[in-house]
Amino acid sequence: MAVPAGDSRDHRFAKLFSLPIPAIFEGIDTNENAYEEKEGTLINSDFLNGLAVNQALAKAIDEIETQNIGERKVNFRLRDAVFGRQRYWGEPIPIYYKDGVPHALPENELPLVLPDVDKYLPTETGEPPLARATNWKYQSKYEYEKTTMPGWAGSSWYFFRYMDPHNDRAFASPNAMQYWRDVDMYFGGAEHATGHLLYFRFWTKVLFDLGLSPALEPAKKLINQGMIQGISSLVPRIKNTNTFVSADELETYLREHRLTEHDVQWLYADVSLVDNGMLDMRGFRDWNPDYAEAQFVTNSARAVIVKQQVEKMSKSKFNVVNPDDIVTKYGADGFRMYEMFLGPLEMSKPWDTKGIDGVARFLRKFWRLFFSDSGDWLPDNAEPTREQLKVLHHTIKKVTDDLERLSFNTSVSAFMIAVNELTLLQTKSKKILEPLLVLLHPFAPFVTEHLWQRIGHRASILNAKFPHADESLLVQSAFEYPVSVNGKVRTKLALPLELTQADVEKEVLSLDTVQKWMEGKQAKKIIFVKGRMINVVV
Repeated sequence: MAVPAGDSRDHRFAKLFSLPIPAIFEGIDTNENAYEEKEGTLINSDFLNGLAVNQALAKAIDEIETQNIGERKVNFRLRDAVFGRQRYWGEPIPIYYKDGVPHALPENELPLVLPDVDKYLPTETGEPPLARATNWKYQSKYEYEKTTMPGWAGSSWYFFRYMDPHNDRAFASPNAMQYWRDVDMYFGGAEHATGHLLYFRFWTKVLFDLGLSPALEPAKKLINQGMIQGISSLVPRIKNTNTFVSADELETYLREHRLTEHDVQWLYADVSLVDNGMLDMRGFRDWNPDYAEAQFVTNSARAVIVKQQVEKMSKSKFNVVNPDDIVTKYGADGFRMYEMFLGPLEMSKPWDTKGIDGVARFLRKFWRLFFSDSGDWLPDNAEPTREQLKVLHHTIKKVTDDLERLSFNTSVSAFMIAVNELTLLQTKSKKILEPLLVLLHPFAPFVTEHLWQRIGHRASILNAKFPHADESLLVQSAFEYPVSVNGKVRTKLALPLELTQADVEKEVLSLDTVQKWMEGKQAKKIIFVKGRMINVVV
């Protein structure tokens, strides 16, 4: 069976031998690349035409059963069942063969160490790389097993060894394992959820069943962080030409030249060649020799606009962002904080380099709490005002709670609000700035360590005590109410929270703005929700 439209291997074969590549997905051009997403509507597929892929699969199986040439069956796949690996890296399997029978190495001869080889490649006869080792035999005469263990063989249970790393009698003593037991919190990505974690739990359960571990589960809490996605940029090219058209001009161009969408091929452009949705035309020509003679149809602004879409970061889609480039431009702290600011930890989030500018501005504004524009050092020993203390301790409370919930993005927002408020309050007191440095340190370790030393501390900020919120400063004594007349907000009014309904009504009705919108009428009632809103109904 050959399906070049939907399988990249068949596609390469068909291209090499100039075989036809019939399209089987409506609106998808497969002349240049196979379409392997397995989504869309089928064409050129006989009785399956017009069906979505999942519908077509079900109908094809129904037809096979109707013709009595096969039957429906569910296959369960055991992931990664093979233990031996045809590679050099990995723990060597401590087995030797005597008369073709495998024997385990004696325990006192463990561990078996990987031998030196000339290349980390299979032999010319197809044996694993360990077969390249010379004079590597048990007792100089028995062949060792040539495959190595998979990565998960060691990585799934090495955390036990950390509990008792110097024990030369066992991987860990019962006392040490009883003390440490399982991991408090485990972070892993999507690949870990289906790969490493499968064996992480399996290995622990086996050791538990053997009476070698006191824990049935390897971790108390598991967090799967979302994937950082890329933003791909696609440029439309007219098929069989070197003409590229700005995406916002494509419809007009096709109409004027009596072409259709089937005459368009969408090609990926490197993420570094796109700024604010516009293609660097000169850079695009230089980037790929195939595009050296590219001709561009621009829009009225003489720009080429690309079509952008969120996808998994992939070299094939040219949407991979190099962290080194980001750190060079924005610093490691800016990079760290923006990753946290992108969104909730568990969600997949698209990377957009433009968004990092906001975090960079925050760090510059934070820096200006310590240095003036002329470079003068600002922190002093003055006593902070109550308003400054309230800002600090509200931030401590918010960030502390967010850290417990792993809500890093809302912590970054809290820092931004705090720095804005402290700037307006012209804050210079070390009694505010020092605890703020400690609070920010897990998020921006480099700038905070630098300022901590500059402020006069010899020891690292890592030795500083994490601040705790003063509950007495968290009590809100006043609130700025939105005041509505017949449901529409007309003004705002700051009032002490201890005022009664009668006191609030008196204050509201004395406002000129409220009287204006009441138009001389009497208030039928005043709806007052403490700490939220006031509405005058006339």
